[in-house]
Amino acid sequence: MAGLSAARVLAFDVLLAVERGGYAADLLAARAGSLDHRDAGLASEIVFGALRYQAQLDYLIGRYSGKSRLDAEVRIALRMGIYQIRHLDRVPAHAAVNQSVELVSRARKRSARGFVNAVLRKVDRAPVAWPDRATALSHPAWLLDRWQRQFGERLAEEIARANLAPPETYVHVPPGGKVEGLTLEATDIPGCYLAPLGQTGGFRIQDIGSQSVVPHLRLGPGMRFLDLCAAPGNKTAQALEAGVWALACDRHHHRLAGLRRLGIPLVVLDGTAPLPFDVRFERILVDAPCSGTGTLARNPEIKWRLRPADLDDLQRRQKAFLAQARAVLAPGGMLVYSTCSLETEENQQVVASVPPDLVVETAQRIPGRDPGDGFFVAVIKSDKPANG
Repeated sequence: MAGLSAARVLAFDVLLAVERGGYAADLLAARAGSLDHRDAGLASEIVFGALRYQAQLDYLIGRYSGKSRLDAEVRIALRMGIYQIRHLDRVPAHAAVNQSVELVSRARKRSARGFVNAVLRKVDRAPVAWPDRATALSHPAWLLDRWQRQFGERLAEEIARANLAPPETYVHVPPGGKVEGLTLEATDIPGCYLAPLGQTGGFRIQDIGSQSVVPHLRLGPGMRFLDLCAAPGNKTAQALEAGVWALACDRHHHRLAGLRRLGIPLVVLDGTAPLPFDVRFERILVDAPCSGTGTLARNPEIKWRLRPADLDDLQRRQKAFLAQARAVLAPGGMLVYSTCSLETEENQQVVASVPPDLVVETAQRIPGRDPGDGFFVAVIKSDKPANG
């Protein structure tokens, strides 16, 4: 289709792949390389906008079409069109309509052309009386309900609204890094800067929530440091700045590939099983695999996939990670257990498996209250004294 924009073709293909189980950020990174900066940016904006506002978009599709069951290709084209009409000032409505019609043709759904055209021509920017809170905030009702029980109604709503906004860009500047000439704003996390204009200066992009974890380890030169769930390696790189001797692990070989540049030993292993190390480590980071509910602005597809039952399996694995890490913690040593989850099952309940007198501190960052992604951190000391 000669009239189709490259940005919308990419956005459509990525959203269809997300529908089939992919992750938007990974798909965009892998597929956007051939596009110019503006097209890549538009594709990203459409993809993440359609995912963040999915509940609202689907409500409007039903309202304007009277149908609740549609082929995935047709529904995605409609979501894209409605999102552009209602949220993107620089996109003319007729362009959003025409492009969506052409997308269903490209997807071999030509019989839906008239339907898509008719639905989208009813869309405007008038305020909508959403049928319920879940639609208004574009989050699953069960997730909003559990946040309300945990954090209260006001903060639960602030979390949800924060998840509808594009995340701010933060960079990590290592010691000695020069920030002169860049529009960067220092934060209270050492080395962490907000890049309000998107100027990164070649420094590593890393959310402030992520950067807040490593300082809790209180690292020092020469310490033996184990990063048990290391990929993609941002926290490992941050830890190396303290002069530690580091060992990084992950379950999947391909996920460790990005850490080769760090020049440290890498080990493929399942951290829920006994660890094959003769040495003990003064510092350990267990940045455990989790639901990711603290990152829904960045990974909005998670909120539509996650189910309450998933949390039980995640907790079982997280407790196993923590137990195996404690088994190789040196006397007098300290570990940090962290997640980018907001859920008590993955945070407080996991830490409750440790004797309370060993828990030095806990901290939690919450979207809408704190800048950046949500994170939970627990600092846990060895059950053996340094001279024991």
